[in-house]
Amino acid sequence: MPIKTQAEIRSPGYREFITLMAVMISITALSIDMMLPALSDIGRDLGAGHPNDAQLVVSVLILGMGIGQIFFGPLSDCFGRKPVIFTGFLIFSLGCLLSIFSRQFSLMLVGRLIQGIGAAGPRTAIVALIRDQYSGRAMARIMSTIMAVFIFVPAIAPAIGQVILLKANWRAIFGALMIQGLIALTWFTIRQPETLPRQHRMPFSARRILNGLVEVCTNRLSLGYTLAAGFMSGVLLSYLNCAQQIFQEIYHVGRQFPFYMAVIALSIGSASFVNSRIVMRFGMRSLSYRAVVLFIILMIFYLAVIFQMDGPSPLWLTMLCFMLAFFCLGILFGNLNAIAMVPLGHIAGMGAAVIGSLTSLISSPLSVIIGRYYNGTTVPLALGFIILGVLTITAMHWADDNR
Repeated sequence: MPIKTQAEIRSPGYREFITLMAVMISITALSIDMMLPALSDIGRDLGAGHPNDAQLVVSVLILGMGIGQIFFGPLSDCFGRKPVIFTGFLIFSLGCLLSIFSRQFSLMLVGRLIQGIGAAGPRTAIVALIRDQYSGRAMARIMSTIMAVFIFVPAIAPAIGQVILLKANWRAIFGALMIQGLIALTWFTIRQPETLPRQHRMPFSARRILNGLVEVCTNRLSLGYTLAAGFMSGVLLSYLNCAQQIFQEIYHVGRQFPFYMAVIALSIGSASFVNSRIVMRFGMRSLSYRAVVLFIILMIFYLAVIFQMDGPSPLWLTMLCFMLAFFCLGILFGNLNAIAMVPLGHIAGMGAAVIGSLTSLISSPLSVIIGRYYNGTTVPLALGFIILGVLTITAMHWADDNR
């Protein structure tokens, strides 16, 4: 009988690996969704100038991720995946501490920016860690399964945030995030071995970052599908920015707000799970094109219905259209990123960094623009969804035009 190495003994099995990766990545989603019930309280307590300014608590975190990923990717190729994940969690915790003790809204935003930069470490290194072991449709299957778990976990995050608000105040939410991060990091440290051998590591240099950026941006397939992922991420982030105002100000759901957020999140998670089961049969591109087309049609229908009504659309109609639209989004997330990574196996860390960074840097400002147009109706959000959907399918066609 062959003797197992220490790494093989410590390595998690397939199911544990997927769960562990999902939990690690979900820290970012928890950082967003647990905040949603508290956005109005944060804006009021810290003196935000405009009600829509509270949306920046979400957008600035994503901006920080975009900034951090461009550096953490090359660092993970230089020092390995695990040291980068440790460093990212440390920075994330410092940002949480700054947010806990902030007394001004601007200082809160700085703390959120630091949290985003720190969260970029695990987010980038984990994608590269998965790419170390899987590629192509197999990677799409892994990413979709992880995305399913990733969505099911933060589906309850708004409820957790709501419970914390009932027992304490919004500052306690950041303390809970730090504890969750520590638990995930401990599990990761004990069970997951390093996946990048020393002989495959590359020196860290500004020239290498620039060369990697140029390679990704000049590869039509990678760039096109990265743009598409950015536009679709803009859809999700725009919704998260406006969700608290829509459900509380338009539909007055009160403490039932986490329930409606969970239903939408489970729609995305269900789609990711379905995609993981059918992507090997139908292919990433075919599913992606169908999902985008259906998404655009749904949003055009919803917008047309709104214009025919005197006042806001019924809550059941909004939920139905959003559930179907976000099911399409769940089909897209794993596939778009997996296609963008196909030509980048030889620079997995750098590739994941650039794709993640560009996705965040595209989605964050787009979501801020759409969120600023919130006017007490769902019209700006639906119109923004249609525009982003059209931009997505345009980017996909451009990427595939030279095939």
